Amino acid sequence: MTNEELNTTLYKKMFAEQEEYEKWLLAQPPEEILKHAYEFTVRQDILLSLEYHDLTDAQASALLKSPGPLGDIFKEFESRETDYMDTVFESMVSRADAMVKKEEKQRRVLKETPVYPYPAEYARENDELAQYRASHRANIACKEAIESAIAEHYHDNCLGKEAALEVIEAFGLDRTLYVLANTVRQKDRDGRISHDNKACARTVPVYEDQDGFGTDQNIYFVVNAHPGLTDLFLNQVRREWFLQQPLTKEEITAEAVRLMQELQKQKEPNSPSGTHFMAEISTDFLARGSSKDTDQLMKMLPFRSMAFSGLEGRKGQFLLVPKEENRDQPLRKTRRSVRTKLQQPTEKGKKQNTRHQTSER
Repeated sequence: MTNEELNTTLYKKMFAEQEEYEKWLLAQPPEEILKHAYEFTVRQDILLSLEYHDLTDAQASALLKSPGPLGDIFKEFESRETDYMDTVFESMVSRADAMVKKEEKQRRVLKETPVYPYPAEYARENDELAQYRASHRANIACKEAIESAIAEHYHDNCLGKEAALEVIEAFGLDRTLYVLANTVRQKDRDGRISHDNKACARTVPVYEDQDGFGTDQNIYFVVNAHPGLTDLFLNQVRREWFLQQPLTKEEITAEAVRLMQELQKQKEPNSPSGTHFMAEISTDFLARGSSKDTDQLMKMLPFRSMAFSGLEGRKGQFLLVPKEENRDQPLRKTRRSVRTKLQQPTEKGKKQNTRHQTSER
């Protein structure tokens, strides 16, 4: 026989052997079939391999002498150490990475989609339906994320602070507030939502969005968690919004006054070493303040020697003043910068400008 004939004969013998094995396997109970599923699959792969590869005459002739060449080859395969499990794990990792990238892309799209506050009718008239629909989808996803966060982080009659943080991280503060404002407006008569949160919701513009059947499309992103828990969640979100607002001059001054009062009420040095008077800096000031705000605060304090520092074993930052310093001094008055002063017109300049405008008329 030619080499092709030898390989074809071998294939037919192994194919018949596999058919007999399959017939036997199908007659077994389900649990026995499952035990042999791996063997059946590998035997099928062996047949497939022979379809695309040719053995030498000697190799094909040798296998034809076996009463069960397919079973013999499977035993040989099973006895070998292969990288099969490595390939399985690599496939698992590859698929997981692809899904992670897809989810990251979806999260990025949701977070970067701007809030579109206007109704569908306005969007249609202004050729902005794509923006409206993208924003509407993001609103619904945000609503679902809020519900999941509340369910996950509410334990022992307490809503963990992570609830709001993870939603804000995923959707941004603007959309989270927008969805909550819409929710509170839809539940305006519910007494379990505080007056402060209802007042906050009214500051966020949410337009009625009726479809052709008179249904308000805004109902699709109303948070369906317990109203009391929704109220707690909104408190957290408002807190995060507050921490992102820059400090005003009045707030910096108020912090300086508070620190001075705290230092002055101490009778004896209260630092761990007993060498300094100390007062803890407000956590809100630290969260909201920039380095310029800290510099401004230090300029207002009247001490020749002082430091802002952490203390071992204690949370937070502290103002430390040596005990030799006079703590009864008033705060320093900060001067406006020369640039700011020059930018503001003088009274003389104002009068000249007024006369100039009058003469023009």
